[in-house]
Amino acid sequence: MSINKILSAADITKALGEFKGADSFDHKKFFHMIGLKKKNAKDVEAVFYILDKDKSGFIEEDELKSVLKCFAPEGRDLSEKETKDLLTAGDEDGDGKIGVSEFIQLVANS
Repeated sequence: MSINKILSAADITKALGEFKGADSFDHKKFFHMIGLKKKNAKDVEAVFYILDKDKSGFIEEDELKSVLKCFAPEGRDLSEKETKDLLTAGDEDGDGKIGVSEFIQLVANS
């Protein structure tokens, strides 16, 4: 499934523009700006599986680093700090990765 079937391409483009600068990424603001916060759990889960590039059932640190590129090719890589901050925010059980239920909760708490 394409991310643009779930979220507006215009909203994604606008949000990516907001976070072009290094260390400017704020997942709460980003999820709100792209409309993910308003989506139901099924749609958020669908986005999770798009972000889970290796289909492991988890979003690992290397996938988080390039998470913005999953929303649109012009997205940038997150800095190491941004990546760690996002992982810390989403990894409720401390296993170093974000599972689908953790991702749904991360979005809900945004």
